[in-house]
This record gives sequence, structure tokens and C-alpha cells, in this order.
Amino acid sequence: MSTEIRDLIRQMSLANPLWGAPRIHGELLKLGIEVSQATVGRYLPWRPKVPSPTWRSFLHNQLTDIAAIDMFVVPTATFRILYALIVLGHDRRKVIHFDVSQNPEQVWLSRQMTEAFPWDTAPRYLLRDRDASFGPAFRDRVRVMGMKEVVTAPRSPWQNPYVERLIGSIRRECLDHIIIINESHLRNVLSGYFQYHHWTRTHLSLDMDCPQPRRIQPPSAGKIVAFPEVGGLHHRYERRAA
Repeated sequence: MSTEIRDLIRQMSLANPLWGAPRIHGELLKLGIEVSQATVGRYLPWRPKVPSPTWRSFLHNQLTDIAAIDMFVVPTATFRILYALIVLGHDRRKVIHFDVSQNPEQVWLSRQMTEAFPWDTAPRYLLRDRDASFGPAFRDRVRVMGMKEVVTAPRSPWQNPYVERLIGSIRRECLDHIIIINESHLRNVLSGYFQYHHWTRTHLSLDMDCPQPRRIQPPSAGKIVAFPEVGGLHHRYERRAA
């Protein structure tokens, strides 16, 4: 067999990792190259067995159909514990819904699902951890709304990475610098941060864009002006004509 045909077999195999000798043999026959299937198999490059899709692949392939839910605790100035709930859309990292409660019981959590996804807007999958608060009432509400729950493995926060990363950003960029007074105060602080998160903050995963796309302003648009965000913890920079 000529070197050209052997190279073509290797090229087809590398470009189509799901193809075996029969598929490549069929393509060669359609190209007018008369070889046997056994000969094709002899010149296939070795590669390990194709593994099953990874968790990362699942999250990437279903971005537009996944919403993630999680809670985190926030202590107040009077040493009370508040629970903040976040529902995050994976496609543009948008916070679809959030709320705050002292007692995040399953009935309250199920009501949050209705508020987050009204009028048949529920995604296909809902990604969550194994928190006991997501009880039967919550699971029944999710099932009735047509969502399939994807539950992470025990002690595996990396399986819900986007919402975990968002919670970390909320703490580092906001809550670690503010003393929360009460439930109403926390709700107002989070509302201001999410507005900054959606319209101003750039994200690596979105090619340095915002969840709500932000236009690029050319130098000809004017001088750079800073606008405070999140109570002055961050700033938005825009060009304004003099």
C-alpha cells in the first residue's frame, strides 16, 4: 500500500475519533480506493477506548437547557443566620431568581420554583445538590413543571460549578465587605450586586462579555467616566461625550 493511502487512513481516523475500520473502509471505497477492511484496520493509529461523556461535557452540551439552584448562609450583625437562594441559568450565567429566608423549608423552596419559571418557561434540567431542604414537596413541584432533576454526588460541589463560582464571587466581591443588618438589607444588597453582575461585570466564560451583552465603545465616543456600583465597591466605566 502506498504511503499516501496509509496517511489518508490515519488522517481519517484522527479527524473522526468515533469511526472504526468499517466506516473508514467504506469511505475509501467511495473514493475509488480498493483495499480490504483488514488492511485498513492494520494501519489505524492506536488510541485508547473512547470514554463515556464526562460531567463537564454534559454541562457544556446542555447549557441552554440547564438551570442550577443552590443556597448559601449569610450571618447578620445580630448573629442571626439567613439563607439566600439562587437560581442560575447556565447559558448566559443569568440569575433567573433569588430570594432570602430564615427558614428555607421545602414548601418555600417549591414556591420559589414557580416564581422563577412562570408560564411554561422551565428548562429541561434542574441541577442541585443533596440538601435535605429539597424535600418531597419541592421534588413534586419540579416534576409537575416538567423539569428533570440532576442531583450531584455527595460532597461534590464541583459538579455544580457555575452556581458555586457565583456564590464565591458574591462573597469575595460583596458580602465580605458589608455587614448585613437583616433580611430586607440582604435582599437589597443582592439585588444591587446582581444588577452589576448582569449589566457590568465581564466574565471569562463569556469571552469577557456580560450576561446582558455590553457594547464596545470606541475612543471617539468621548471621555472615560466612572460610575459607582454596589455601593461603591465596584465601578462601571463608560465613554461620554464632553
